[in-house]
Amino acid sequence: MDSSFKNNLNAANTNLIKHVGYVSKISDNYVEISLEGNLNCSACNAKAACGVSDTDKKIVEIYNNTQKVSIDERVTVVMQNSLGLKAVFFGYVFPFILLFSVLIIASLFVKEWLAGLLALAVLVPYYLLLYYNQSSLRKLFTVSILKTN
Repeated sequence: MDSSFKNNLNAANTNLIKHVGYVSKISDNYVEISLEGNLNCSACNAKAACGVSDTDKKIVEIYNNTQKVSIDERVTVVMQNSLGLKAVFFGYVFPFILLFSVLIIASLFVKEWLAGLLALAVLVPYYLLLYYNQSSLRKLFTVSILKTN
């Protein structure tokens, strides 16, 4: 964990998203954590689009090369609130804007059904771009693990 994140963790706990979970898999520098349902989700601004609050369990993969954890160990996954909003933007808001823009522009030049297909088709390269840039997105979305006592 870098020092700026530790300072933010100590200074402003209200700007953090926290989820308690258990380590389910450890491989190389990545740790898979099964998240439990979280009571803090009810106060989050992004709860409708997040997806973590929808079901009882979610599995997240976190880059971890600093802490030693073991299977079935209880941990807290911590992320800055602003990163959650960025994730919602990249996953939901921007694709909607892209889809709607292509639909409006394409409907000026082609038939409506074709404009609808083009609008849907433009999402395929967008999500492929996100998929192939996973490594840079993982650097952008820094998530930390804290051991729970």
